[in-house]
Amino acid sequence: MTVTSLGLLIQPRDLEQAINNHDDLLIIDVSSDDNYRKHHIAGSQHITPSSLLCGIKPAAGKIPDRDDLTTLMRSIGLNKQQHIVVLDDEGGGWAGRLIWTLDVLGYRNYSYLDGGLVSWLNEGHPVTTDLPAPISSDFSIDVYDESVIAEVDDIIGALNDSDFRIWDARSAGEYDGSKVLAAKGGHIPGAKHLEWTDLMDKSRNLRLLPLDQIQQMLDHRDLGRDKNIVTHCQSHHRSGLTYLVAKILGYDRIRGYHGSWGEWGNHPDTPVESTPV
Repeated sequence: MTVTSLGLLIQPRDLEQAINNHDDLLIIDVSSDDNYRKHHIAGSQHITPSSLLCGIKPAAGKIPDRDDLTTLMRSIGLNKQQHIVVLDDEGGGWAGRLIWTLDVLGYRNYSYLDGGLVSWLNEGHPVTTDLPAPISSDFSIDVYDESVIAEVDDIIGALNDSDFRIWDARSAGEYDGSKVLAAKGGHIPGAKHLEWTDLMDKSRNLRLLPLDQIQQMLDHRDLGRDKNIVTHCQSHHRSGLTYLVAKILGYDRIRGYHGSWGEWGNHPDTPVESTPV
């Protein structure tokens, strides 16, 4: 196996083989701080999940500014010659958020570990508590690809476009307005609901469901590959997974709304619906 043969979605056994045969892998673990300290893949670099968010309310999920992104990527030693493998401990939300961030930075040489730390641990692959030596790089932002970023005005301007779809990855209660986490509850008019956790197979260590099954779920909701799709949640964390899944399925018109409901639900001029799922 060559490192370039690693696909976007890889299995633990394939990653272990690649680790043993290649030194141009950069494994990035976006698990919680506690889980990373407790057990991680040897040599993997850690990104604290919150460092992928700007943290400024009400739209705390927006992407950090360029200086902060540059500092973050340098701190994990990112350079353009590496193949990145991304994992987390929750089934792909934070990993997907990082992959979306890498897309913004024009870096697309990456894979997602199916099931992340959960599948790696439960299937007996080696871990360590030893922290890797600090590394750094001279990474700079040469590309900033705004084509994968959706803003509030983009959505408002496209609501009447027959080609446009919104994939709402939040819980059913958030979608129907019975659970309110902002000034307004409900959903963006016309949004299609498919919760992020419904993409995971809990009987297979949080791997994704079979891809053909996920595609059927999306097609049933009129979220087909031919559509121009924006996905969101409350902070573009959970919708990191839905963004990633769309990429794995070959969607070439998928964007992440990084303001998400934190922005939409607190904006004075955004329309809202509160109909059942």
